[in-house]
Amino acid sequence: MATDNVNQSGVSAAADSAREEAAPLEDSTGPNTAAQEPDAATDSVEQPQDSPQAEAAGANSPATEPAPDSESSGGQDFSAMLENYEKESAASKQEGEIVRGMVVGVSDQYVLVDIGYKSEGVVAREEFTDHQGNLVVSRGDEVDVLIKSLENQDGYAVLSRAAAVQVQSWDRLRHAHQTHEHIKGRVSARIKGGLQVEVEGIPAFLPGSQIDVRPVRNLENFINQEIEVRVIKLNRKRGNVVVSRKAVLEESSSKKKAETLANIEEGVVLEGAVKNITDYGAFIDLGGIDGLLHIIDMSWGRIQSPTDIIKVGDNIQVKVLKFDPERERISLGYKQLLPDPWQSVAERFPRGMHIRGKIVSLTDYGAFIEIEPGIEGLVHVTEMTWSKLLSISQEVEAVVLEADPNSRRISLGLKQVTQDPWETLPVRYHIGSRVSGKVRSLTDFGAFVEIEDGIDGLVHVSDISWTKRIKHPSDVLKKGQQVDAVITNIDVDGRRLSLSIKDLEPNAWDRFFETHRLGNVVKGKVVRFANFGAFVEIEEGIEGLCHVSELSDDRVEKPEDAVKVGQVLPFKILKLDPSQKKIGLSARAVGKSDEPADERNYHETGSGMATLGDMFKNLQSKATEGSEGEE
Repeated sequence: MATDNVNQSGVSAAADSAREEAAPLEDSTGPNTAAQEPDAATDSVEQPQDSPQAEAAGANSPATEPAPDSESSGGQDFSAMLENYEKESAASKQEGEIVRGMVVGVSDQYVLVDIGYKSEGVVAREEFTDHQGNLVVSRGDEVDVLIKSLENQDGYAVLSRAAAVQVQSWDRLRHAHQTHEHIKGRVSARIKGGLQVEVEGIPAFLPGSQIDVRPVRNLENFINQEIEVRVIKLNRKRGNVVVSRKAVLEESSSKKKAETLANIEEGVVLEGAVKNITDYGAFIDLGGIDGLLHIIDMSWGRIQSPTDIIKVGDNIQVKVLKFDPERERISLGYKQLLPDPWQSVAERFPRGMHIRGKIVSLTDYGAFIEIEPGIEGLVHVTEMTWSKLLSISQEVEAVVLEADPNSRRISLGLKQVTQDPWETLPVRYHIGSRVSGKVRSLTDFGAFVEIEDGIDGLVHVSDISWTKRIKHPSDVLKKGQQVDAVITNIDVDGRRLSLSIKDLEPNAWDRFFETHRLGNVVKGKVVRFANFGAFVEIEEGIEGLCHVSELSDDRVEKPEDAVKVGQVLPFKILKLDPSQKKIGLSARAVGKSDEPADERNYHETGSGMATLGDMFKNLQSKATEGSEGEE
């Protein structure tokens, strides 16, 4: 510290300069003249009476007694008084003691302080400056300082303001620790495990667990804030101070809680702060105790989240709905502060009235429409529009069917607003009519196409294409796609409309049956196998069956033993069945003029292909022929 250097020669000059600035000019006959008197008195009594020089002077002097000198006697009395004052002053001041003094002068390096000692004390100027370097004291101010040395080589007392403040701060911290007194401090920085708080000029540690009654995530929000804390641990030797803000909050909360519980009762209106928000409501701090404001008690209308009404930190008024003093549970209401809009719904919404509202919820049994804030009506699924296509936030017009304020229900109808389009459907459309519409939805069994508002038709998966094998409608159709179709059936009572996309083109099977006859030879590609034969693609989408017995003149156990998938071969048509759309083929009959014996089986079964019964008979006859041959 700067005060450790006061023994330097510059201290005397600086102190003298400070004193000269502080002391006014005086006459030459003033204190300066009086101050010389003790020196003169001292000089007059410097020689002791019993010294040799005194004895010699007495022998040579006349025998007559000397006349008393009144001026020399007064000097001796003043010198004795000054000496006594210095001794008393020195005895009353001790090094390491904190005393109060008055600022009597200021220089560039030091501040001169009068502590009632024989000489003034000096304090380094920087101990009285702020962070910007501005001096915070002036002449005449009283300050507490610590005596580091009663006198240096220049005769001045060495003082320290910072040391005095530190000792006083530790004393106040010790007192606060013993009495559990609350003290204020300013958060200076975030450190490992918590915060650093400047308390009485001494850095203290505030653990993260002692910051609040609830865990705090963002500690940076406390930096530079002034907070009230309690000293919970103090070690002067190690310079450790631990404080707690949580203890202060708990004590304050306990007092507020007792006051709140003493005055609370059901039906009273209280003011509180929104402390925490959850999905089902919000907790309101009523003063030391929290109450639950459920989401259904926030508004007469429908809200998606409590944050639509309130936010954390808001101060709101609430009404106590229920209070359990034993469990200390409080149920609060916010909407109860406003009139109940359901009390007058019967008068404001009579039966048959047309209203407009917004769809706020869709369920399996209907849709809820908000007529006004706090009032919702239900459109049952049986009372919806003929198309039954609704969406959230959609603005619709409805008719009031019934309003019951006691059960807090309003029944609405949508289809009563317009005429049923299904009743006039046979007038506007006929079977075979070609229509255009948009694909609204896709299912495993087909696609629904909207041909007009409220009228949807079904295109079955089997009615999409004549030739393609479609496993799912999404293979060829997309939601929102514009398509053309032909009406194949109209069922007004069942509200069903059947559509077909494949009927927009001629039937490929009909064309094939018209252009081909029995015995014609066609080329085909083997596409897949079955246990009883091979399926052959003759044209795109047109397939025939070649029985395993018709694949080769040789006996074939499995069709894959005779042909391969993808192999193209000529086949002779043995059977045509337009009604079943089946074609019987033979590979071994190609090039033979005579009708093979198995061709008669195709004709006789009338199925277009060999049946399982034919196969069984054929195998049985062959087995009989084989047994006869063995005999």
